[in-house]
Amino acid sequence: MNPRSGDLKLLRRIGEQARPFAPHLLCIMLLDLLATPLALLAPLPLKIAVDSVLGDRPPPFPFATLGAGSQTLLIAAAGLLVVVTFASLLQALGASLLRTHVGERLTLAFRARLFRHAQLVSFTYHDQRGTTDPTYRIQYDTEAVRHLVVDGLLPFVGAAVTLASMLYVSMRIDTQLALIALAVTPVLFALSRAYRRNLRSQSRQAKKLESDAMGVVQEVLTSLRVVKAFAQEEREQERFVRRFGESMRARLKIAWTEGGLGLLMGFTLALSTAAVLVIGVKNVQAGTLSLGNLLLLMVYLTQLYAPLKTISRKVASVQSHLVSAERAFALLDESPDVVDHPGARRLKRARGAFVFEGVSFAYPGSRLVLVNINCQVDAGTRVGLAGETGSGKTTLTGLLMRFHDPGSGRILLDGVDLRELRLRDLREQFSLVPQDPVLFSTSIEENIAYARPQASREDVIAAARAANAHDFIEALPDGYRTLVGERGMRLSGGERQRVALARAFLKDAPILVLDEPTSALDPGTERAVLDAMRRLMRKRTTLIIAHRASTLLACDQVLTLRDGVLAGAVGAPS
Repeated sequence: MNPRSGDLKLLRRIGEQARPFAPHLLCIMLLDLLATPLALLAPLPLKIAVDSVLGDRPPPFPFATLGAGSQTLLIAAAGLLVVVTFASLLQALGASLLRTHVGERLTLAFRARLFRHAQLVSFTYHDQRGTTDPTYRIQYDTEAVRHLVVDGLLPFVGAAVTLASMLYVSMRIDTQLALIALAVTPVLFALSRAYRRNLRSQSRQAKKLESDAMGVVQEVLTSLRVVKAFAQEEREQERFVRRFGESMRARLKIAWTEGGLGLLMGFTLALSTAAVLVIGVKNVQAGTLSLGNLLLLMVYLTQLYAPLKTISRKVASVQSHLVSAERAFALLDESPDVVDHPGARRLKRARGAFVFEGVSFAYPGSRLVLVNINCQVDAGTRVGLAGETGSGKTTLTGLLMRFHDPGSGRILLDGVDLRELRLRDLREQFSLVPQDPVLFSTSIEENIAYARPQASREDVIAAARAANAHDFIEALPDGYRTLVGERGMRLSGGERQRVALARAFLKDAPILVLDEPTSALDPGTERAVLDAMRRLMRKRTTLIIAHRASTLLACDQVLTLRDGVLAGAVGAPS
């Protein structure tokens, strides 16, 4: 694809993202445009002082009535200087505050959109990319929208208006000098164009290295017990320094490239300014230009080159931000592999009977994990799933909750194909208690209420009692308000398991999935958890993934998987 057409498409998408903020962006633009007349007025007091106070030239309107050489004219010029300076400061303050407000809101809206989409994309995407890369895109790459729109597009428009205004006024003063100053423009844009592609590729590489480097931090800090247990702190420190060193060198390379561009642009502008100064002084000596007008023209020339620098140098920063925008929109372009089908049916509460009809499934790039699964489970049945690790037990329950769709065959819930049901309604029918209970870094009460956020305190306590969790929670210093820490690490394994069971009790879903619920528990804790599980399973269709025979004793039937093939359905083990 043509890079330019790709950039235009990307800019259109950024414009669509910024469209809701159009009124605010217009206000910023108007404030920025106000800077142009203030900039035109800024050197006027100096011209009046040189030509009309020190010299005998008539002052410009509306100062003509004060007369050349008068002290009143000098005071008026000084007063104009103060007023213009104060107005410029107010304009800059207002524009800065509004730009920050709009920029932060724009970034938050884009960040929220990306975060929501990241929750919808397939598990395969997250399994392949990990959590660091999407996190980097949500936290850092989303800021590209603010940089490109608020700090890029608007200053570009303001710079263009300032450039046109300064050029017009300069040509009114001396056309020859204005054209000499303007002759440098093609050179500046040629330099920017020459550096654009190189900066783009360097920025893309730097972003990837930064994301990879952040992955080291997250991986080590989330696996700190293993790192310490194997005394690998120094090794991880070296890996950290190596990865971030690569990122640092990539950033330094970009800085060198940007610095080279700035050096060439600055030298080109210096040559142009020197040419204007030499010719301007000769014109003053020849009497075709006043000293005041030369000073005015030199000030305007500085302000003429400022927007040229802004427009040209933006090319450097824009490349980095376009790379970030590409990465952010690439995440948005990831299509969820499980979506609601058109006309999906609503489901209030299922009975819990399900049927697998010829179901096969393979993860992308992998062999078949499940092969031609056929089975039927009646509502209210307790079903054990047995088999070696990797035989497909967790995948089978994941298909039932539509974490994935079968490659072939279909799954029926109460006689209806899962793909015909609304995804949200379908998942409301399940309570999941995973092998490693997932707790959030908040209080115990909020973790239990995660299943039903509108639940009352009494409902939460009742669920905790049913899960045999109330007594240990009450014994904690802050009771139900105790913070569990990241991933619940302030609680023991058995305590986390019982909080997860309490969450399932509170949800009160008709189908229960228990994934190795007692695999890491001691016998005493296991008895308490099994007791709570028996209460939870009453009048619910239950799937229990387990290796322990004690866990499968409560099952009405056991399904055994061997290498993805259903070996048979038998009664509960004796």
